[in-house]
Amino acid sequence: MSTTNFDRYALGTNVREDLTDVIYNIAPTETPGVSNFDREDAAQTLHEWQTDTLTAANASNAAIDGADFGTDSSSASTRIGNYQQISIKYLAVSRRADIVNKAGRKSELAYQVAKKGKELRRDVEARLVSSNPAVLGSSSVAMQTGGIGAWIKSNTNRGLGGADPSLTGGIPITGPTNGTTRALSQATLLTILKNCYVAGGNPNMLMMDPTCKQNFSAFMFSGSTARIATQYQDQGANPRGGITVVGAVDVYVTDFTVIDVVPNRFQASRDVWVLDTEFWAVSYLDGYKTETIAKIGDAERRHILVDWGVVSRNEAASGTVADINTGTAMVA
Repeated sequence: MSTTNFDRYALGTNVREDLTDVIYNIAPTETPGVSNFDREDAAQTLHEWQTDTLTAANASNAAIDGADFGTDSSSASTRIGNYQQISIKYLAVSRRADIVNKAGRKSELAYQVAKKGKELRRDVEARLVSSNPAVLGSSSVAMQTGGIGAWIKSNTNRGLGGADPSLTGGIPITGPTNGTTRALSQATLLTILKNCYVAGGNPNMLMMDPTCKQNFSAFMFSGSTARIATQYQDQGANPRGGITVVGAVDVYVTDFTVIDVVPNRFQASRDVWVLDTEFWAVSYLDGYKTETIAKIGDAERRHILVDWGVVSRNEAASGTVADINTGTAMVA
């Protein structure tokens, strides 16, 4: 009589697979810029608008009773604009790939369309929060829209050697020049916030990269620089049970405005945007669309595209603290 068991190893490959019918994808899809900016329509590849300002307030504006009609000077509005950019994703799925039994999805074509759509939105966000300048383009060079950093020039603080962007013909053709990186300073940040307010803006969002957001929160809680006192009182019912520990700053109350502090995974770590979102928008010459491409061979082809641009309605309402070294703790 044999004493050898016929065990699982003896089965070799003669077993059915145990593959969970779920696909786990942790790639981030949040787009704080696109989600918080206005949307407007464009009718040309160069989308334009106008800005204007008022003369400085004059505390000595007093007239003699019955004075003759005078001559105040008047100024024209300023015409500015940005190019529209075609952002696109391509995909092709063979007939077999779409009809065989698959794990985690029924239709490979539908799955890839959904996936590429999310990737396209991430591409738009990355360009939006960049400092890349606008590019006119040609029949052989893609037209490109100028990002946030190519607009903000009135309220800025840059590292040594840094330079502000400039407009050519009202278009952000020249982006900023990077300076020497340094620690984010609260004093610098407050100065930019004040300058935006004095100019007429009401910033409502601080947007920064995740590491910079951690440095910001740590500064507000840490040691002799702490701006937030340790809370000992009951904070109310905790729906998760247990004790709640506050370890992040998501709302920043300044002398002028209440600001959301928002991390953005797609922006450069060296830039902190001080934004009045009322004065930013995304223009669409053509919205997001999926189009079927003529079939060639035994496959289905699609492309997903959006024709869009960045609109800076008045950059003086916003500001930037640039050239931040996120490897250094925030300072006072």
